[in-house]
Amino acid sequence: MKHYSYDEWLSYVKDEVSDKTREELESHLYTCDQCLENYLQAISVHESSLPVLSNESSFTDLVMEEISKQKVVNENPVPKKQPVKAKKPFYQQAAFHYLIAAAATLLLTFSGVFQSLATYASAVEAPKDMKEKKLSVTEGVIDKTFAWMDSLEKKEANKK
Repeated sequence: MKHYSYDEWLSYVKDEVSDKTREELESHLYTCDQCLENYLQAISVHESSLPVLSNESSFTDLVMEEISKQKVVNENPVPKKQPVKAKKPFYQQAAFHYLIAAAATLLLTFSGVFQSLATYASAVEAPKDMKEKKLSVTEGVIDKTFAWMDSLEKKEANKK
C-alpha cells in the first residue's frame, strides 16, 4: 500500500493539489490509519488559515430553515402517478405452480407410486437380518454389474 508523506497532506489541506490527486488522497484516507494521522497533523498545523465559522448558531438556524422549507414542500406534494405494473403471465404465478403440484400429487397417489414407495421403504427399513440384507444388496449390485459387462462383451463380439 502506498503511503503519502506529510508534505503531500499539507498541500492537500492548503488545496494545492489537482482534482485527480485529491480523489486519490481522499479514497486513501478510508483505508490507511498512518496517513490519517499525517492528515490530522497537517490540519492542526494549518488550522489558523482555515476558514472559521463566525457565528455557529446562525449556521444551525440556516440549516433548520432549509429543512423546514423542504418539509413544507414535501407535505404538499403533487400527486404522482403510480407506475403501472406489468401483469405476469399465468404460468409465472404462484397459484399456477400450486395447481401443477396438486395435480402431480393426485396423479402419483392414484397411480400407486406412493404405495409402492411406502412398501419399498418398509422393506428397506426393517430387514430380517442386517448383515444378510447388506450382503444380498451388495451381491445383487455385483451380479448386475457383471451381467452388464457380459452383455457389453457379447455386443462387441457380435460386431466383429
